[in-house]
Amino acid sequence: NTQPAILTTSIACTRVLESFGIKADFFAGHSLGEYTALVAAETLTFERALKLVLLRSRLMEEAVPQGVGAMAAILGLKPDLIDEICVEASSAGLVEPANYNCPGQIVIAGYEKGVQRAIELARIKGAKRAIPLAVSGPFHTSLMTEASLKLGEEIQKYPFARPKAPIVANVTAEFELEPEIIKENLILQMKKPVRWEKSVENLYKAGAKIFIEIGPGKVLNGLIRKTVKDVLLLNVEDEASLRNTLKKLEEVA
Repeated sequence: NTQPAILTTSIACTRVLESFGIKADFFAGHSLGEYTALVAAETLTFERALKLVLLRSRLMEEAVPQGVGAMAAILGLKPDLIDEICVEASSAGLVEPANYNCPGQIVIAGYEKGVQRAIELARIKGAKRAIPLAVSGPFHTSLMTEASLKLGEEIQKYPFARPKAPIVANVTAEFELEPEIIKENLILQMKKPVRWEKSVENLYKAGAKIFIEIGPGKVLNGLIRKTVKDVLLLNVEDEASLRNTLKKLEEVA
């Protein structure tokens, strides 16, 4: 239920922001947020995105039985070390990096025993914190391969339009405009890690200095703040945040 609800809320916020004439130079979204980005960029209609997200959420839930998979956030270790930890911990059960969120924060996912072993190893190797996450499955790992294939069959049925501005793909952190490549990236996204830190770095290098987070919460603002400096971070999730964002944009115009 969460995924379609967040998509709907985020698109509602986007539509209101657009009604004030605010236009993006680039689009990006973290995991589920990539679907919001695709709708905002006019690559995919909201109706089609909603159908895909409903299927995606069901497939992700069915991919691994409840209680078998797990995710955890590891703070304070380098990506290379976390890669090594995941390889070693996989002797207890497959575990892989799932989200490269920002410097010093990487989420791992896999079978519960593998994740627990990785948490132990991370603490031994000097992690500041290793926190199990309250989620229902090992998203963005190879355990989602079958779900990714099933979602891909559905995605291929939908026409994707060329986006009105470049989209940064989760799986590559690169700018993309070609509809067929955007499709392939979206299919791979289910079983590959989200490269959010690199996505933000690439956006910054391309000249993005104002980031507007759309939808509930300000989690991405926090990740961006830890990744790049000298940027204006705004968000739109309700009337108060909308008015604040419009005011700040007017001040820097």
